[in-house]
Order: sequence, then C-alpha cells, then structure tokens
Amino acid sequence: MDTDPDIKNYRERWKAVEEIERQELRAMSIEKHWKQINNLARFAIENGLIRGDDDGEMDVFLRWAKLKGAG
Repeated sequence: MDTDPDIKNYRERWKAVEEIERQELRAMSIEKHWKQINNLARFAIENGLIRGDDDGEMDVFLRWAKLKGAG
C-alpha cells in the first residue's frame, strides 16, 4: 500500500485523532449534544443560512444507496 513512511505516519496520526474524537462524542452527555445542536441552529439562523425546499439531496442519497447495493 503506502511505501512512504511519512504518508503512513500521517494517516496513523489522523486515525488516532479520529478515535479520540469518537471517544469524546461517546462520553458526551445528551444535554451537551443538544446544546451543540442548538448553537449550530442559532448560528445558521443568525447568519441567514437556510436550506431550500429541495436541492436534490435525496436523489443523491438514493443513487449512493443503489451504487453501494450493486458493489
């Protein structure tokens, strides 16, 4: 796969970071999760970030599901 030790070390470091983030999320209380979601929603509203009615996102999900099923 990766013959360059720098690339291997880089990927291993990011895998370690990802695992720490997962552990932190698992340890987080539901109240803290809820507060984070509310903060994100408040930020979006205050900054005028809105979603349109339908941007074709579901079509993309369905295509991915179909491709995954075929593989």
